[in-house]
Amino acid sequence: MIRSSLLSELPGIAHGFFTREGGVSDGLYTSLNVGLGSSDERARVLENRRRVALALGVPGEALAMPYQVHSPDVAVVEEVWAPGEGPKVDAVVTAREGLAIGVATADCGPILFADPQARVVGAAHAGWQGAFKGVIAATVAAMEGLGAARGNIVAVLGPTISASAYEVGPEFVARFVSADSGFARFFVPSERAGHAMFDLPAFVAFRLEEAGVGRRGDLGACTYADEARFFSYRRTTHRREPDYGRLVSAIALAAAP
Repeated sequence: MIRSSLLSELPGIAHGFFTREGGVSDGLYTSLNVGLGSSDERARVLENRRRVALALGVPGEALAMPYQVHSPDVAVVEEVWAPGEGPKVDAVVTAREGLAIGVATADCGPILFADPQARVVGAAHAGWQGAFKGVIAATVAAMEGLGAARGNIVAVLGPTISASAYEVGPEFVARFVSADSGFARFFVPSERAGHAMFDLPAFVAFRLEEAGVGRRGDLGACTYADEARFFSYRRTTHRREPDYGRLVSAIALAAAP
């Protein structure tokens, strides 16, 4: 896993932006694929999820991941649900110790949040749709509902497709600019006529700042470019491969001694 220096300095909080390494899957899914929505063997996916939980210091069955639908919706986690049976949301928050919460990605932006004073953590799946629709602000608001203060929140963006690999069409640009003309700054022309390169990490950073998050970070890792460490939906699409694995980014409150 990759750890953020910003989150690592917070006491009593374990986190990890997991790479594709360290699991039991093979082939297209080599090796730490956590995606139950993939065509990987379910038993292997569950073992990979168990390894993630253990790496964060919680029981192997204590990882709660939502059923992601590219929404702005958030769930408060009180108990861990069965794998694949989570709520249809794109962010989870908790103040419960001894369990981990996480999101799956394969180019979209995984964001881990923590308020060390209030002992509240969160995880959000911020693809372009979620970031555009407001999942980041909704995550911060849900954490506030558990006692967090947005000025005390630390938020870090994990491995995400970079602007150099994210070409979009004119209708995509128009959707953003029609919502706010200032969003034009997140696009630059691409080599293909009428198309542009979209800077999702910069847009996420803007949304985090807009939400009043106290400290913000970005690992600066591109899922598309680094095949050895990361799965990528867009890379798979360009190669016309039949499927792809999913990465996990997760965070947990350590149980009191």
